[in-house]
Amino acid sequence: MDFKTIVKPFILGNFLFTDDATAVADDSSLIRGGIVDSTGILELIEFLEATCGIRVAAEEMVPANFDSIDTISAFLQRKTAA
Repeated sequence: MDFKTIVKPFILGNFLFTDDATAVADDSSLIRGGIVDSTGILELIEFLEATCGIRVAAEEMVPANFDSIDTISAFLQRKTAA
């Protein structure tokens, strides 16, 4: 499954307030770019848990898993493959 089709619209609508897919590249850092802060990461995790039927453990809540649309998608691929 291409999780980018779920993640990107959420990021665009909830953090950038746009539906313009070119507003953020899939490999852009959401954290360093100031798009998502710590509270935003928690909001994103809540959305992913509800939408994708996963549970994100505390030790998985690291920037390496949630820094870009690409890394979030890869994380979801790993979570749903298990």
